[in-house]
Amino acid sequence: MKNDLTKVYKKYRGLWVALKDDWKTVISFNEDVEVAQKEAIEKGYKSPIMFKVPSEIIGFVGTP
Repeated sequence: MKNDLTKVYKKYRGLWVALKDDWKTVISFNEDVEVAQKEAIEKGYKSPIMFKVPSEIIGFVGTP
């Protein structure tokens, strides 16, 4: 499954976001992962996908 997080990156750089299972819909966001997760759980999402949006995109060349 390919997930394009371009829109999330542009809007939430450097923040923690809680995402729905579709990897597109942001439920909550915050600088603190615990706060973002707590807000998502309070909205009824028991297991949100937590993702730290990078502050900048850095290219990678090589084999992981």
